[in-house]
Amino acid sequence: MDGESQHKPVSGTLAVNEAIRRNKTAVCALTASCISTFVGYPLDSLKSRLQTQRKPISVPKLAAQVYREEGLVGFYRGFWIPLMTISFVRAASMTIYGNTKITLHNNGMLARNNLIDVAASGGLGGALAGSVISFASAPFELVKIRRQLEYGIAASKGKHITKPPSTLESVKEIIRTNGRFGLWTGIRMHFVRDTTGTGLYFLEYDGMRHLMGRRQSGEQGPPPPWFPLPQGIIPFFCGSISGVTSWALIYPLDVVKTKIQERSLTGLPPRSLRVTFQRLIRGPNPDAPQPIHVGVARIYRGLGVSATRSITTHGLLWTFFDIVAGYIDKLP
Repeated sequence: MDGESQHKPVSGTLAVNEAIRRNKTAVCALTASCISTFVGYPLDSLKSRLQTQRKPISVPKLAAQVYREEGLVGFYRGFWIPLMTISFVRAASMTIYGNTKITLHNNGMLARNNLIDVAASGGLGGALAGSVISFASAPFELVKIRRQLEYGIAASKGKHITKPPSTLESVKEIIRTNGRFGLWTGIRMHFVRDTTGTGLYFLEYDGMRHLMGRRQSGEQGPPPPWFPLPQGIIPFFCGSISGVTSWALIYPLDVVKTKIQERSLTGLPPRSLRVTFQRLIRGPNPDAPQPIHVGVARIYRGLGVSATRSITTHGLLWTFFDIVAGYIDKLP
């Protein structure tokens, strides 16, 4: 009897461990994403505000303004949405990305252990993951932007917020303003941004990890002799570089998407992608266009804080991903 009572917990523990191992990618992504999202969210909030500012403002001044008007909670407005959704979206995205690579390799496609095949298979897996997940993540990102820009949207309507609406109230307002499918406002730009950005991101990350000595099994081998940093910093280094460079390449798409969504959330008549981009680059007055360098600077407004966020969140994401993966590999 005592032997049976002692055996059951052990058996249950082994079953749980086996379930964790079977879902290793999802468990690692969920854990790492929660930590990286919490750290990077204030910077993401400032990025959205910078993109929609009509007049240039420095990051410290904007941060001081947010703190003065909304307090510390202003930096985390809408935080629960990405905490609950981005973590699951990343878990699903990494699962699709990983399964796509496995399918390619099992069918003899891009299966060689060289830089081109490793990077290309990662890029294809990332592009597929980004395109599939975009349809599920678009509504959550729109609500997040709506909550981040509540004060600016109210000001554009000549209103003053005394008590910010809840997330549910924001959802209802979006549907009331934009109709039954209003939560998918800007989905085309969201789809293009996520497909392109996620593909570039995983292409760069897998390529860099291959150069840094990662084996086909996924284990980290000895880094190349020219890499000056400790081996333990490799996930953070590769995650940061791939995150910030892929984000910089697709940043104009994100700015245009945010502007289109902001205009729709405000209840103003919609503008096409071409018109929105043209106005950003050349200004609102076609008879007196602004210099192109001014428009380019506007397109990349907020890139600095966004780059800082990418370095932090993607570096931490892959660091904790590898830490959790190592812990799972040692489970009995």
